[in-house]
Amino acid sequence: MRKFGKWAGRILLALILAAVVVGLWKREEITRLWAVNTLFDEGKIVQNFSHMDAAFLTTTLPRGTGGVSPLPKGDAIDLPDGSDTWLKARAVTSLLVIKHGETRFEDYYLGTGPEDRRISWSVAKSYLSALLGVLLEEGAIASIDDPVTTYAPLLVGSAYDGASIRNVLNMASGVTFDEDYFDFNSDINRMGRVVALGGTLDDFTASFTVRFAEPGEIWKYVSIDTHVIGMVIRGATGRSVPDLLTEKIIAPLGLEQDGQYITDGAGVAFVLGGLNFTTRDYARFGLMIAQDGVYGGKQLVSAAWIAASTKASAPTAPGKIRYGFQWWVPADAHDGEFFGRGIYGQYIYIDQPSGVLIVATGADRHFRDTGAYEQNLEMFRRIAKTL
Repeated sequence: MRKFGKWAGRILLALILAAVVVGLWKREEITRLWAVNTLFDEGKIVQNFSHMDAAFLTTTLPRGTGGVSPLPKGDAIDLPDGSDTWLKARAVTSLLVIKHGETRFEDYYLGTGPEDRRISWSVAKSYLSALLGVLLEEGAIASIDDPVTTYAPLLVGSAYDGASIRNVLNMASGVTFDEDYFDFNSDINRMGRVVALGGTLDDFTASFTVRFAEPGEIWKYVSIDTHVIGMVIRGATGRSVPDLLTEKIIAPLGLEQDGQYITDGAGVAFVLGGLNFTTRDYARFGLMIAQDGVYGGKQLVSAAWIAASTKASAPTAPGKIRYGFQWWVPADAHDGEFFGRGIYGQYIYIDQPSGVLIVATGADRHFRDTGAYEQNLEMFRRIAKTL
């Protein structure tokens, strides 16, 4: 028994030492994984959403060397009645309202400020749509009706084999993907762990082999479709999305701060939700879109692409919220009303006819509750009417 106890002690010591060694060796990965697993925790979510580089690998999006022009200011407005209740209920962290290019309201909440770089979540999808439009105009991509495998051959034999670029722009690939953010084992959360642990999103995407419908038949929001758009862009150009986005859009906008893009272990951008900019810099992008692709007197994205991408074109269900090319369109929208949207309350809302742009960021842990989206849309419309 003494020998057994002696050997058992040595084995236990060896296991402890091994764990320490592995812990030191993988300390960064373990730290990121812990940060990801507590990313949305109450009491941490607001801080986390302004410091995403603590949880993920990131790359810098330089703001350009041409300087930045301050957003012009107009007469300040008061928010509509009930706004205080809305701000609290939806855990809004920043709100910026622009009318005809002039800032009419700007404020920050829950301890955040104008210098915070805020996570975009799926608002990033709308940025990627704009970049794709530029590359189409330049001829790097021939047509959105080309198969995605023309530019992303890794997807041959996957569930994306047979899908077109149009299909993935419309979130109509038919690929089976579980986007339940509250299920630890869902596909979207497995994707998050791949990113946190330095895995590769291309391989993860190519691993999906099942479709619930043929491409183009049914709309179903699956964020992995946007990663395929990123694969198409990289395959068509031989360049990274951060480099292209910086050159074509970010630097010409002239941001107040460098941006950040979350990346996977291969340095590939998390294009479906990984941008980090200040609220004002999100507004600069929104202004460019609202102005039919023009900013600072330059046509950054073609007006034709802005019109096509923000039009409801996906095969969504009648009477429900609609979708374009990585832009949302309200079910009862008037012409020129659309928005980019990210989980937990991130919005770039645009009403082109009235010249209104609203940027809102949040840390809304109840964003999936019945009526949450409707409350946001109603408030944006009420704010627009006050102008």
